[in-house]
Amino acid sequence: MPHVDNHNAPVVVGDEIETSLAFLGYLRDGVGRKLNGLNEEQARLALVPSGTCLLGVVKHLTRVETYWIQRRFAGREIDRVADGDGFSLAAGDTVASVRRDYEMAAALTDEIASDADPEQPLAFGSHGLTLRWALAHVAEETARHAGHADILRELLDGVTGR
Repeated sequence: MPHVDNHNAPVVVGDEIETSLAFLGYLRDGVGRKLNGLNEEQARLALVPSGTCLLGVVKHLTRVETYWIQRRFAGREIDRVADGDGFSLAAGDTVASVRRDYEMAAALTDEIASDADPEQPLAFGSHGLTLRWALAHVAEETARHAGHADILRELLDGVTGR
């Protein structure tokens, strides 16, 4: 069975936001690597009854970062996605375009969060939710779906590893 190099968790000595973003970046990198070497058909192939595919997972994670950090935390207007959760692919979605959108959303998350107070409340929030909570939630979503991506990639062509 093919195996890719494992990558270690980040070793970071920093404040809470720096540490959170380092781990989130680590998770994002792992998700992104799952698309490496795939053609368009492979990236769109649904191997589970839910219809989930690798490209859909990455598109969803783009939506998660955009919604929770740009919209809910920073209060920015964002394009509303017709399907709501972002898993559905449009005809024009490609590995390159979805990867680019994910990288842009990640960079914007890092930019917004880097200089913010973890105690800052969400611009559009309730229950006292803060940036700390939003970053933890985005990391949780990313970690959960990174696991799904691991399984999908292994089912697709046997590649394992982070």
